[in-house]
Amino acid sequence: KQILVLGLDGAGKTSILHSLATNHVKRSVAPTEGFNAICVNTEDSQMEFLEIGGSESLRSYWKMYLPKVLLLIYVVDSADHARLPVAKQLLHQLIQNNSTLPVVVLANKQDLEGAYCITDIHDALALSDIGDERKMFLIGTHVAEDGSEISSSMKDAKELIVQLVLETQ
Repeated sequence: KQILVLGLDGAGKTSILHSLATNHVKRSVAPTEGFNAICVNTEDSQMEFLEIGGSESLRSYWKMYLPKVLLLIYVVDSADHARLPVAKQLLHQLIQNNSTLPVVVLANKQDLEGAYCITDIHDALALSDIGDERKMFLIGTHVAEDGSEISSSMKDAKELIVQLVLETQ
C-alpha cells in the first residue's frame, strides 16, 4: 500500500518528498512530468510515497490511484491565493467517494511573504465540510535553504504520517 501525494503543480510536492526521505532540504524547481516514487524507511516502517504531477494533463490519473492507498497527502501553496479555489475543488472531488481515507493537508511555503496562515488555508479549502468520520490533519510547512536540515514542521509532518500509516496497516 502506498501514500499518495497530490496537489497543484508548483505546490512543492517533490521538495517535500525529498525532505521527508532524506531529512535534508533540496528545492526542486522542475515540475514532475508524470510520476515520482520514493521509499522512506523509519525505525517502525517502510513507506512508499507516490507523487503524481499536478498539471492539468495529469490530474485525470489522480482518482485511479486513490482506492489503492493508505493515506492521501495533499500539498497546497499557501502563497498562491489565486489557485486555492481550484485546489479546494480538486480536493473535495477526490475524497467525496471515500469517507474513511485519512488526509494530511500540507499548507506549504509558509515562509513566503503573503502566505496564508493555517486558519485561512483551513477556510479557503473548506476543510470543515469534509466530514467527521475521516482523520484529517492540516500542517503548515516550508522547505528552507538547500542542504539545511528539515524544519520542525516537516519533522512533525513526518512523525504524523508514520503514525497514520502504522494505524491503518
